[in-house]
Amino acid sequence: MLALGNSPLKVQKAMGSCSKLAKRALETDTPVMVQIQELVRGVNGAISLAQGVVYWLPPERALNKVKEAIWEPSSSRYGADEGLQELREALTEKLQRENKLYKSKVMVTAGANQAFVNIVLALCDPGDSVVMFTPYYFNSYMSFQMTGITNILVGPGNPDTLQPDVDWLERTLTKEENKPVPKLVSVVNPGNPSGIFIPAHLLKRIADLCKSVGSWLVVDNTYEYFMYDGLKHACVEDQHIVNLFSFSKAYGMMGWRVGYIAYPSDAEGLDKQLLKIQDNIPICASIISQKLALYALEEGPEWISERVETLVKSRDMLREALSPLGKDAIKGGEGAIYLWARLPENVPDDLKVVSWLAKRHKVVVIPGGASGGHGYIRVSFGGLEETVCAEAAGRLKRGLEELVRCGMVME
Repeated sequence: MLALGNSPLKVQKAMGSCSKLAKRALETDTPVMVQIQELVRGVNGAISLAQGVVYWLPPERALNKVKEAIWEPSSSRYGADEGLQELREALTEKLQRENKLYKSKVMVTAGANQAFVNIVLALCDPGDSVVMFTPYYFNSYMSFQMTGITNILVGPGNPDTLQPDVDWLERTLTKEENKPVPKLVSVVNPGNPSGIFIPAHLLKRIADLCKSVGSWLVVDNTYEYFMYDGLKHACVEDQHIVNLFSFSKAYGMMGWRVGYIAYPSDAEGLDKQLLKIQDNIPICASIISQKLALYALEEGPEWISERVETLVKSRDMLREALSPLGKDAIKGGEGAIYLWARLPENVPDDLKVVSWLAKRHKVVVIPGGASGGHGYIRVSFGGLEETVCAEAAGRLKRGLEELVRCGMVME
């Protein structure tokens, strides 16, 4: 059976038998994707709707140019810690043109997850409090745990929209005597795992609340291009705001590991601290990966939009597959590549449901408990081409129909 995270008893036993290991590592949740990969390996013929990936490869012209760049001596040497100059210049221009970010410096990282770790290490100390909203991105939660931040305040999402409850945030950020103000507030827009979108006015209110008390706001924009039904993504910029971006999904570069940080140019000393951290983790992002990122940028956002449009059919097929749970149980799909669904009240154990769906119906999803949403599941509609997605949707619907009708029957 799939097990998720580290219970207090498990942590205590682990620490007793592994006393030489770091407490911060032992008390960090076990990555859910590692567990899902183990589950998939044990089920022949399973189709995965679990990992947040896209089905397309990077642009063909960009890959062909990389073939030539492999032989350039610079591709095998260290580069500047903050990233290749030509890539950072191209990203600065992109941030200004597409995201309306005019006062941001850029650091290239080995993916957006590493960008987040860099920022947490640069801005937060053990003992600081930080804010996330449920359902939260599990890797961000783990980043806080692993860096020794144990005071993680998890705010609710609106029950109808799943958007962050900003009234709760306002109460949480209110300055009180002997109550430290949270150092950092983190949101993902569009959301992972929720697939919801935070509109510009709501994002601005969050930013203004953070500014009023001196808290940092970190916005993960990994899915900036993944917007549907006429919705438009927007960023916010100020001296207390850090924006994170990624090449992984937009350009099909998951394995190439390229992300970047857009941080305020007038934040005193932040660039120096980020360089310290960068130099001690990757030194620099892979040079050949950065070159591919540069070549991919030449294709422009239109290349991405053409592919994102193909996901609408997959989203709708999987929304229909989730329909046995009831219309009100299904959220998300406004942005990113995810749907978020509530399981029936009589089967609240999402871990068991995920394992059962994989073993009996050969379809794999993510348990909501990994993101603080026990009793929910996350379904990704980005990783499969239409015909395979249709097969996965059929399996998922049959499984959920059986779950609602009979429970988790095993032959």
